[in-house]
Amino acid sequence: MNSKELETMRISFKKLNERRMEILNDPQTKKLQERVKKIREDSVNNMEELLEMAKKRFEENGIEVFLAENDQKALNIIYNIVKDEKTVSKSKSNTVSEIDLAKFLTDKNINLVETDLGDRIVQLNPTDKRPAHPIGPALHLNVKKIAEIISESLGQEIEPEPRIIMELVKANVIEELSKCKIGITGANSVAAEDGSLVMVHNEGNISLLTLMETHIVLVGIDKLVSTIEDSISVIKLETAYATGTKIPSYINVISAPSKTADIEKRLLNGMYGAKKVVVILLDNGRRDALKECLWCIGCGSCIVACPVYNAVGHEFGYKGYLGGRGVAMSKFIKNEKTSFDSGLYMCTLCGLCTLECPVSTPTSELVEKLRINSQKAGFYPKAHGVIKKNIKSSGSPFKS
Repeated sequence: MNSKELETMRISFKKLNERRMEILNDPQTKKLQERVKKIREDSVNNMEELLEMAKKRFEENGIEVFLAENDQKALNIIYNIVKDEKTVSKSKSNTVSEIDLAKFLTDKNINLVETDLGDRIVQLNPTDKRPAHPIGPALHLNVKKIAEIISESLGQEIEPEPRIIMELVKANVIEELSKCKIGITGANSVAAEDGSLVMVHNEGNISLLTLMETHIVLVGIDKLVSTIEDSISVIKLETAYATGTKIPSYINVISAPSKTADIEKRLLNGMYGAKKVVVILLDNGRRDALKECLWCIGCGSCIVACPVYNAVGHEFGYKGYLGGRGVAMSKFIKNEKTSFDSGLYMCTLCGLCTLECPVSTPTSELVEKLRINSQKAGFYPKAHGVIKKNIKSSGSPFKS
């Protein structure tokens, strides 16, 4: 990010903090926070059991389910479904970004349409397609810059006015959706006992994607919880911390393909919604991750508070997983070098991320543990090597 983008991002973060201050101090939110912390800890501790239960329930509900051990397997599963399509669409999803689906499909000459407004703006940005925040991908771009991006990309000069921009992007996305038969989304939470996927959004775009002939859901196995009630608790807390509101505009619960039994109670599939629902449960290093890494509910509070992220932006993080927790996850998704390159040694270990985290993820402790492994693997700042050499040769870090 350049200096102007960083300043815009900080202003956006300030507005977000002001908006959510009251709700985060509400006693009901505090009670919800304690409940969700226990839900996430128990879920991560029992992930294998929940995974087996979820696969069984999905199949019983008529949902096709796959377990993808890594990103390449997930990409292959998706490609086998979409290979005959020219255009497919998706909602905002860090998990989809994690496997580089956009690049993969582009290389296969398949157009991927972002339906979330922020993601669509970032997608059309010719210079940098990285998000600034998991909930607000374009928070680092001011309205003038966004108008320039949209004008250039869509070939229509527009004024830097938010509603004008929104209406033009919406019209463009709806036109693209008319060419689509397949919608790809993530899920905010997965209720294993019910075989249900829970998704939250404010724009209504996910609802449009669930109505397509085929609905593909890519979700990390770390999103598993026991019941729908647990899932709703998780997404309510995520909404409070991410947007400063008590409840999102939309909560979609997907438990089966579209069906009706209104004619002599004969079950018919494929009414208004998807004829086929496919769930891909992604491992991609999650089984090997430190358990505390998986508590995250995706609200983005950590990076709003992080002094490093506020100084350098998405240089500190990995793809859509931003800040220290993202750096930690990148080790398990990829390897030590990726974690090092994502900013493992940028973290100041101040702990503000943990103080602001709704589930108290101990990010600085995770970073310290991973630095030990990184150093052993030979990935550490060059200056540290000089200091190490000085200490060995002279007993002082300052003399060679």
